[in-house]
Amino acid sequence: MIEHLTIARLGKRGDGIAETSGGPVYVPYALPGETVEVEDWDGHPDRRRLLHVETPSRERIAPICPHFGVCGGCAVQHWNWDHYRAWKHDLVVTALAQVGIETDVGDLVDAHGEGRRRIVLHARRGTHDVLEVGFAALHAHAIVPIDRCPVTAPGLDGAIEAAWAIAEALRPTAKPIDIHATATDAGLDIDVRGSGPLGPREALSLAKIAEAHRLARLTRHGELIAQRAIPTVTMGRASIAIPPGAFLQATAEGEAQLSHLVLRQIGDARSVADLFAGVGPFALRLAERARVVAADVDEAAVAALRQAAQKTHGLKPVNVETRDLFRRPFLARELADLRLDAVIFDPPRQGADAQAHELATSKVPTIIAVSCNPATFARDAKTLLDGGYRLTEVTPVDQFRYSYHVEIVARFSR
Repeated sequence: MIEHLTIARLGKRGDGIAETSGGPVYVPYALPGETVEVEDWDGHPDRRRLLHVETPSRERIAPICPHFGVCGGCAVQHWNWDHYRAWKHDLVVTALAQVGIETDVGDLVDAHGEGRRRIVLHARRGTHDVLEVGFAALHAHAIVPIDRCPVTAPGLDGAIEAAWAIAEALRPTAKPIDIHATATDAGLDIDVRGSGPLGPREALSLAKIAEAHRLARLTRHGELIAQRAIPTVTMGRASIAIPPGAFLQATAEGEAQLSHLVLRQIGDARSVADLFAGVGPFALRLAERARVVAADVDEAAVAALRQAAQKTHGLKPVNVETRDLFRRPFLARELADLRLDAVIFDPPRQGADAQAHELATSKVPTIIAVSCNPATFARDAKTLLDGGYRLTEVTPVDQFRYSYHVEIVARFSR
């Protein structure tokens, strides 16, 4: 069914929202103030597919990518810079307000830098048995074949070509395989996931592809297939050999900006815990001036962090522990025994509910929360405030340009 709607505002996922008698209707790629022609979107009763912008907004600009509007990677390339930044800043303000927190939120920090340093490409056999390699379409299982992506860093040059070659060698079926590509100091690091067992012929083909495309390393589900160099990433004065498919901040500039904010906000702390530490982007920089206790559930990340700390000269002691902080958070009494000046926690998108409750009953003078999800950040912030902490600083950081994702660094004080 064809409809004509007027867009009232932009939602938290970047969709235009029209208010109708049946409730809000979401229209991707539409902007506030626009009148649009839309059609039903199968399987999405409150969502419509944009057919035509009848009355465009003065704020609408030309997107930088020819795949925009089809590829599901970017949500708001079509909005001018000032309005885009204001919307992203407001995502944090709104999330806090929804749990009753009113506070000053600092200016949005642009942390795109050179662009994304890690991507996940999908490959499968599509219609008429044609191989498709690219990103997922918006709200669909379809794959949008791509030949370039303008939001990626130069270090990912060649990743798409290598992914096509890998997909041709593995011959995926209708079930897609995922090709994780990361730009490292040594070159491209690629980990393939979702493929079945490799026979000798496939393994040899992949090894030849790794050599032909000059990959630093090629792994399948973390198992080594070929390696020309150890993939490393520099964090402060440390160089860390990352595990296959390791989680890194999306951009190098994002990691640098988040680390700068964390280091500034902890002040002169000399004993710090880094919870959900990953491979150590904060811990390794903190250890240049403070004793650090670091914990994460990922054994490979913990091992990489430990090794980097041990081989980097001039660092303060870094005690690293493999620990599931969702099931076994640091208790308030454990935090007291560690005599900490500050705690940093940087959980996944689901936040750190259990750990936040323990922190709220602790006596740690300073807590720094780093988050990639305004909603769960607001929930955890409310827990800390209810426990007697004061929220003294909130800074949003934009390293996922053109998406609805925003990072947050916040300081809580006793």
